[in-house]
Amino acid sequence: MERQWRKEAGLRQLFHPVPLPVVWSDSVLEEIADHAQSIGGAVSCRTDQLEELSAMFRRLPRRRLVVLGPAGSGKSTFAVVLALSLLEGRERDEPVPVLLSAASFDPEHESLHAWLCRRIAADYPALTDGDTYGAGAVEDLMSGHRVLPVVDGLDELPESARPKVLEALNDTFDAHPHARVVLTCRTEAYTAAVAAADVLAGAAVVEPAPVDAVDALELLRRSRPARWNGLAGHVARSPHGPVAQALSSPLMVALARTVYADAPPGPDELERFTSREAFEDHLLDALVPTVHARALRQDPSGPRRWSPECAHRHLAELAAGMQRQGIYDLTWWQLHRWVPTLAYAWSRAAFWTVALIGLTLLGYGVSCVVPGLPAADWGATTWYLLGMAAATPSMCLFAAWYAARRGPGASRLLGAALTAVCGGVAFAVPGVTFAPVHGVPPGLYIVGCGCFVGFAFLLVLHTTGLPVPPVMPSRGTLSTRHWRHRLPRAAAVFAGTTVLTGAALRVYALVVVPPQKTPGGDPSQTPELPWTYGLSMGAVFGAVQALLYWLRGTTSADDLTTPASAVRADRLVTLVGGGVGVLLITLPHDILAVLEASTAPHGAALDVVLPRLAVTFLGVGPAGLVLALAASSWPHYTVARLVLAARGRLPWRLQDFLADAHRLGVLRQVGPVHQFRHARLQQRLAQQVHLPGPRTSPAGSDAPSRR
Repeated sequence: MERQWRKEAGLRQLFHPVPLPVVWSDSVLEEIADHAQSIGGAVSCRTDQLEELSAMFRRLPRRRLVVLGPAGSGKSTFAVVLALSLLEGRERDEPVPVLLSAASFDPEHESLHAWLCRRIAADYPALTDGDTYGAGAVEDLMSGHRVLPVVDGLDELPESARPKVLEALNDTFDAHPHARVVLTCRTEAYTAAVAAADVLAGAAVVEPAPVDAVDALELLRRSRPARWNGLAGHVARSPHGPVAQALSSPLMVALARTVYADAPPGPDELERFTSREAFEDHLLDALVPTVHARALRQDPSGPRRWSPECAHRHLAELAAGMQRQGIYDLTWWQLHRWVPTLAYAWSRAAFWTVALIGLTLLGYGVSCVVPGLPAADWGATTWYLLGMAAATPSMCLFAAWYAARRGPGASRLLGAALTAVCGGVAFAVPGVTFAPVHGVPPGLYIVGCGCFVGFAFLLVLHTTGLPVPPVMPSRGTLSTRHWRHRLPRAAAVFAGTTVLTGAALRVYALVVVPPQKTPGGDPSQTPELPWTYGLSMGAVFGAVQALLYWLRGTTSADDLTTPASAVRADRLVTLVGGGVGVLLITLPHDILAVLEASTAPHGAALDVVLPRLAVTFLGVGPAGLVLALAASSWPHYTVARLVLAARGRLPWRLQDFLADAHRLGVLRQVGPVHQFRHARLQQRLAQQVHLPGPRTSPAGSDAPSRR
């Protein structure tokens, strides 16, 4: 955890060359803080004094702190530096600071405790390794108050949600007096939230003093003094001018250092601005072209480089999309919300239905041209396609309704069972017209066919999840870590699945399959079914179940959590889950094929069963594949990414582009989530419909350009 945030602090240049000396002290707004006796003495600290920063927090009686300030005042920097200072000198029994973005919290549909557990598990998945930390480690850490949540960006939530967050925190404090928290927010947003709810119980409230422009320039001059001497002289002559006012913001100091690090023109051109707003807009506009041009200049032959124009266009589209969605966290697993086809439950259900019909027709078409396979019965195929055309959207729509109604804590088994029943009934209804052909009453046909197909759906849904985009992506990797602990459990999964499948096949043959008739017309006993059939089939299913168990239960504590690593992990789980879905949905059909083989003449069983199994996998398997894909994040993300790239709104190699922008300092990263370096940068880019002017003609300047 510490290594992850030290790397992020390095990319954000928080300690380059030293932290900006911002002084933080008690807020002058007395109505937004708790009583003085609940807070202790006066609070004061500096972000460039790490020991003083951590000592200040440890002196607070309840270890609760609210960090306020205007936009660009360094609240997020304060949160990161405070967390790192607490980690560096952490005592054995002291809670571990965990940085979290408030933007993903929805107090209307999720409790504070559940959100904290979910976010910690997603941002720091190593804690979910049961072999290292035990089962339910995150829950135990939260219940034992061993975690200090550092929640950044309360102001990024909708205005109506902010008071509910304060109420949820106060409810937690009432139930657990020793609970601790650090919260950052813009001053005006927090003041309005307190007016609608209440102050945060027992929390000190601090705000920053404006940065002295002389101190800011002294920091900038540490690397290349001569480059900043001219601007320093200008500030000395105009201590209250627009340049000095703009450099009172830590964000503008950081942007100026990045934009004017090396290449011409130098920072002297900043003297020409006649307003603080024009100065700040110029730095925001210049950031993207400058850092990408510098990357091309320093390594022109390097891989995965984007031109300044191309990078600006893609980042502007990205910012505009986030603004339309009303978000500040770029969560890749929710990118499908940007594409109308995948954003709504009804259109998503239609998409997966079309995909299923296409794959099924392709599978049956292949079975018709492969020698040795029986030709497809297109009458039965038509009936099957009609059934799946009804079952797939029914399951997708019901799953979306169930997930929205029950929330992230819904029962997996109950949801799978209800969705499978819905799909089984929907599948059986279009085939009622076939019931008289087989001499079966329509009602009995619906029950029997619905149970048969619903059981196949249940096997897939319980294993892979409901066919709806999940709240969080899957984690997992194929690793040999803790194999001595994991191997016996995987073996138990394999053995249990094998035995249960063999027993289920035996019971199915005895109870469900009607007795065969002899040539004389007398019914005989159900054909004898050797255990080897069921155990062999069970071994296949046991192996894939054990593989999926091993995959989902393994997390490497050595890997840093990044959006790209989260995409790779979810893709791996999706591909394995898709294979498992194909195998599981064909299980009832495979049972019928094996039973049919048991009635074949001696020695001809394999000649009967193998072609039947092949056709089943080609024709029925796509249903399991589609259900597994619809239950995963990576397929929705991939389709959305390709659609947006084809429209020119995003680059084709999106994760590579985002990682490059993060490395260059345009984006920042919180676990598997990307954010713009600052909300103001996102808002500024979203407003731009064309590239900014040349650096030598800064927008908003009243003076002519100099070349």
